[in-house]
Amino acid sequence: MNDAALYIMKQGGDVLIASLYVNDIIITGSNIHSINTFKKNMMKEFKMVDLGLLNYFLGMEIIQDDGGIFLSQEKYANKLVGKFGMRDSKSVSNPLIPQGKGVEDDKEYGDPTKYISIVGGLLYLCASRPDVMYASAYLSRYMSTSRMKHYQEAKRVLRYVKGTSSFGVYFTSVKEPRLVGYTDSDWGGSKEDKKISSGYVFTLGSAMFCWQSSKQQTVAQSTAEAEYIAVCAAANQAVWLQRLFKDFGQKFEGGIPILCDNKSAIAIGRIRCNTEERST
Repeated sequence: MNDAALYIMKQGGDVLIASLYVNDIIITGSNIHSINTFKKNMMKEFKMVDLGLLNYFLGMEIIQDDGGIFLSQEKYANKLVGKFGMRDSKSVSNPLIPQGKGVEDDKEYGDPTKYISIVGGLLYLCASRPDVMYASAYLSRYMSTSRMKHYQEAKRVLRYVKGTSSFGVYFTSVKEPRLVGYTDSDWGGSKEDKKISSGYVFTLGSAMFCWQSSKQQTVAQSTAEAEYIAVCAAANQAVWLQRLFKDFGQKFEGGIPILCDNKSAIAIGRIRCNTEERST
């Protein structure tokens, strides 16, 4: 298995999937009879309560209808905004402004516990909000050395969340779901060590379902190198996703395309692939 919390049972052409988190279980599958049988068998062995159709799970709100499935954390987002006294603040249209054009107050922030709490809350919100992933990852770099400007930036992200609390991810049914990856990176994004931030997203059918943003471990010597490192990180994730979907019985013929907007990085990738093919 490629995920220790995921259990899959296949019978003929049917598949049943159970996702476990501590003492909570989400069950889905292609056959309603198999789902009901599984629940009855589990209730015989364990003390369990059937809560019916999934609509709320670990702060995630799930709305299911004939059109599709909508995932959001609206209640959690509003609670997070209220927790830090931002309920009456004015919302903004973007979570961060370009670096170097914001607050220049570099004094040490006097309440690091509060800053850590804000960043931790934002990171949990990223479960359904790819639009705050970069901002949350950026702010998390300074949890041990937070300055006043970082606190002001964190408050701005909360103001953005206030105006977009109803945002989420909407999945609709498609005939042939296609798994596609997208990757990008900045250049010299970190003023402290000149390291670059990179990220990727993967879409399946109608919406994104996997995303990540982080600072690269090494200092890239060029934009091509920075983009290539980002592509490699996305490729690692693609390999894991391919194995995970194989457990479900879903195969993606021809591999998983990963799209990059840097010609040099693409050329380096092709050279590496050709070299590996000749060596094998």
